[in-house]
Amino acid sequence: MMENNGINPIPDIESIVIQSQSLDDARQKGAEIWGIHQEDVDVEILAEDKKLFGLLGSSYRVEIRPCAPISYIKSCYFVNDVLDKMELDLVPELSEDGVINLAGEDTGVIIGRFGETLRALEYLTNLACHEDLTKRRVRFDCGGYRKHRETTLTRLAESLAREAVRKGTPVSLDPMTSWERRIVHLALRDSKEVETRSVGEEPARRILISPVRGGGRSHTRTPRRSRGY
Repeated sequence: MMENNGINPIPDIESIVIQSQSLDDARQKGAEIWGIHQEDVDVEILAEDKKLFGLLGSSYRVEIRPCAPISYIKSCYFVNDVLDKMELDLVPELSEDGVINLAGEDTGVIIGRFGETLRALEYLTNLACHEDLTKRRVRFDCGGYRKHRETTLTRLAESLAREAVRKGTPVSLDPMTSWERRIVHLALRDSKEVETRSVGEEPARRILISPVRGGGRSHTRTPRRSRGY
């Protein structure tokens, strides 16, 4: 049974229209409002008001906005501080789809055994920087780990599906994150021989792969929809 992956659209980026004497002044005001660095504030001039034919200078009506959702920017600040304290040569880079990629020399250290260290850092960052964990969370990648893990999980799902069919009994996977469970669900969603469902509570939530009785899925079965992985 397919569940919701909990991946909601990336939060909208708020913007504010203000009056400012310069672009630098506008960035400073934005940084103070949102608690971020000036270089992470984008400024767009909407109108210019020249005082007394320009002799007394100009003021600008500008729109300011963070370069990304605030919680994502602060996530980068947080993980950067953690990496500095760990003395790791890694730099967080935020992508447009909300993934923080850790690039540098120490990728192996931060990924850890089976991605445990990377997942722990992702969890701590979301806990520290996202007030509502039921909404879209920032995700982490490092050295192409996510793509490699996706390939590994897809192959594992297919192998365990064959085992479930051969034995005629459900097969249980180890506890996984919601993202990893989603990969397994998607890998087997078109199978006519097995079905998947998540059981248990976090952080021990895992997937059961069960053979379909009667040689195929029922045509009256409710189509799988996202309902939380």
